[in-house]
Order: sequence, then structure tokens, then C-alpha cells
Amino acid sequence: MNAPTASLGRYRWLICALLFFATTVNYFDRQILSLLKDMLEKELHWTNAQFGEVNAAFQGAYAIGLLFFGFLVDKLGPKIGYALSIGAWSLAAMCHSFAGSVSGFMNARVALGLGEGGNFPSAIPTVAAWFPKRERALATALFNAGANVGAIVAPGVVPWLAYTWGWRSAFVAAGIAGLVWLALWLPLYSSPEHTARLSPEEFAHIRSDAPEAPSAVARPSWLSLLGKRAAWSFIVGKFLTDPVWWFFLTWLPDFFKKTRGMDIKHSAVHLMSIYAIVTVLSIVGGWLPGQLVRRGFGISRARKSAMLLFALLVVPVLGVTKVSIWPAVFLIGLAGAAHQAWSANLFTSVSDMFPREAVGGVVGIGGMAGSIGGMLFPIYAGKLLDRFTAQGNVTAGYAVLFTICGSAYLVAFALNHLLAPRFEPAANG
Repeated sequence: MNAPTASLGRYRWLICALLFFATTVNYFDRQILSLLKDMLEKELHWTNAQFGEVNAAFQGAYAIGLLFFGFLVDKLGPKIGYALSIGAWSLAAMCHSFAGSVSGFMNARVALGLGEGGNFPSAIPTVAAWFPKRERALATALFNAGANVGAIVAPGVVPWLAYTWGWRSAFVAAGIAGLVWLALWLPLYSSPEHTARLSPEEFAHIRSDAPEAPSAVARPSWLSLLGKRAAWSFIVGKFLTDPVWWFFLTWLPDFFKKTRGMDIKHSAVHLMSIYAIVTVLSIVGGWLPGQLVRRGFGISRARKSAMLLFALLVVPVLGVTKVSIWPAVFLIGLAGAAHQAWSANLFTSVSDMFPREAVGGVVGIGGMAGSIGGMLFPIYAGKLLDRFTAQGNVTAGYAVLFTICGSAYLVAFALNHLLAPRFEPAANG
């Protein structure tokens, strides 16, 4: 590779670094409210049910934001679409600092969810524009790692900000981080066709994929996809398991406070450890099926074997309320890593079964199903915890919730297998 190409290759990785930064801020923002729940509970006197409703409102708005920005980015391109998304969610994050009631926080969370819905619909087209297909998986994996990094950084930073300058400072800091990103994105990003620094050699590298033949298959409607059992195997899987991940993101600080007597200053290291475990162990999710294929398994058998293993690895979280703190950290971290591994293979199963023209539709419907589940579960969790708190046994309430979490993946696997016995195009009928 000649010198200009190498330099511009670094420029493409700078774009990837900006996507990583945005995704880190995205997941950092999502963690703040749960980390400050105990502090805000004393100030606002909200119930667990109200906290659940606030988080359900975010999930609903996020689902709408995904659809809206998916359309907007197609029309305006990722540069403008991403700028509008992160500009909106940065301002929404700072608006939390003006909230003084449950309804105020609900309005701020709705605005945040609508804005954050633009992150992935903007990032994926950006990668597609700047990286050939053979590099896109690596680029996507690198920027998507920001999700775990944001979840690790937040427990270490948010309590310090809150106890040093008050809880409002955490939301303001998150908003400022987003605006800093925006100040870098606008001057640095443009499409390859409009980048003056791009040499003909580098442009040829980016566009080095063989041109795809025009497809004779019409893009199927969402209604037609809903008539396919294989589509429901993905939809049901997302509906049952996505809420578990959101439960971990939202309720773990409260779990440590109410069952272990640990405020956020003392539980921060445990939360950071959980997401560090998730980050490291979830890599197995992409590695294991390939290893099984090399050992003679077919693609369908390899993926299903991996998904069954990951579903089983979530089960031990049922005992999290009965063990000491560090074993609990490991069990939750193991369950979180198994979720990420399960989710990666569940997503990939769609492309195993459906033609390219149908993958986006199936994934979109499944994403909405996951968001609906993510709306319903926190409402249920909040009401359940309020009932057990009134009885003076909140630990039993969390035991019920972790039992649901630990069982969800085996139920999802059974239904997924019933609806799609094999992950192959024949299952698409």
C-alpha cells in the first residue's frame, strides 16, 4: 500500500473512532438515571412503579426513534442524520438537569429515546460508505464495543460527578460530551466521493467489492413477513430476551442498594466489573459457531448448539440473591455475556434463513418486538418490587425477577426451535 493510501486508511479508522465515541456516549447516557435512582428517589419520592414507567417511556420513544431515523438517514445521509440525532439527544440529556418531578423526567427520557434512536441507523450506513465488505465486520465490532465501554465508564464517573457537583452535573456532562462529538463530526465527516484528501487508490479500495447484480426479488412487505414462521422465530426471541438486557442496565444499581445496602459509591466497582466480564466473555458468541463448523457441524446445528449453550449459561443467575456479592457479580456478568452472545447469533440467524431483500424487514420487526418487551418488563418489575417492598422483603421481589431473566432464554430457544427447526433458507417458507 502506498503512502497516501496508508494515510487515508488511518482517516477511515478515525471515522470508526468517532462512531465508537458516539456509541460510548449513547450507552453512558442510558446508565445515568439508573445510577442516580437512589439519590433521586430521596428527592422526588418516586416509587419503583414510577421508575419503571419512566424507563418504559424511554423504550417506547427509542423504538419510534429507530424507525424515524432509519427513514431520515436514507433521505438525508448519515452526516446530517447523525448530527441531528446526537444534537437532539445531547440537548435532551442536559434537559434532565431541569427536571424536578417524575413527569419531568419522563418527558426528558422520551426526548432522549427519540434522539438516541438515530445512533445505529446512522452508524451502519457510515461503515458501509467507508469500508469494503471484508472490513465492515471489524469496523462494526470496534464501534459497537462502545456500548460496553459506556456501561463500564458510567458507574465510575457518574457517582463522582453526582457527589461532587450534584446529580444534575452528570446529565450536563453527558450532553457536553455529545456536543464535543458533534463539533468533531461535522468538519471531519463526508462521503468518500466528497473527500478531497481521498486518492484514486484509496477510493478504489473502498469501492473494491464486486458490483452486485440487480435483484429480481421485490422487497417484501412487513405484512408478508409476519406470515412466515421463520420470521416469528426471530421476533419471539427478541421479545423474550431483549428485556433481560434492559433490566440489567436499568435495575442493577437498585438491586445492590436494596439487597446489599450498597449505595452507588460502593457498588460502582461491582457494576464496572460486571460489564468488564460481559465485554470479555461475549466475544465467545462470535467465535464458538465458527469453531463448531470447523469441527464438522453444519451452520444450522452450530448456531443452534451455541444458542442453547448461551441460554443455559443464563440459568445460574436464578441464584444471584442467595450468594455473596462477588459471586453475584460473576453470575450477572456471565448472564450478560451470554445475552450478548445469544443476541449476536439470533441476529445472524435472520440472514441464514432470509434473502437479503427481507433481512432488514425481519430485523426491524424483531427490533420493535424487543422494544415492546423492553417497555412492558420495567413496568411489571416496578410494580412487583413495590409490592414486595411493602411486605418488607424486596430481596424476594428481585429473586422473582432474576428467575424470569434466567428462564427467558430457554423458553425463547424452545419457541425459536419450534418455529424454525433449521436455520436455512428452506425454513423461510
